[in-house]
Amino acid sequence: MHENLLGGPPGTYLPADEAAAAALASAADPAEVAARFPRYCAAWATLAERALAAGEPVTGYAFARTGYHRGLDQLRRAGWRGHGPVPWEHEPNQGFLRSLHTLAVAAAAIGEDDEAVRCGEFLADASPAAVAALS
Repeated sequence: MHENLLGGPPGTYLPADEAAAAALASAADPAEVAARFPRYCAAWATLAERALAAGEPVTGYAFARTGYHRGLDQLRRAGWRGHGPVPWEHEPNQGFLRSLHTLAVAAAAIGEDDEAVRCGEFLADASPAAVAALS
């Protein structure tokens, strides 16, 4: 898609899931979308964000971890080798990146400081634009 002029690994671009995106855009309850489309990271990220906003960090952590692991599986299938850019500008990547960010926030909220730092560093390495957008 985009040439990497810095010589590092190319960006990884997750495939779009138009049906899941449309369902999330129209659903009152993202849990229904996660149940129908369990691989759709944006549904898990939305659930995690809502749980944190409601003062439920353990629930937010669980939802964020689910979205994170679903996203890792998809990244690997898309050719990602454990490092390299995951561009925020590519909308299908945003669910994973939001899950990763929310996992860092939830981990910090429950005292998992090492994990919070690791997730924050992972997000910064994968997508500085995501850090800017989510901060």
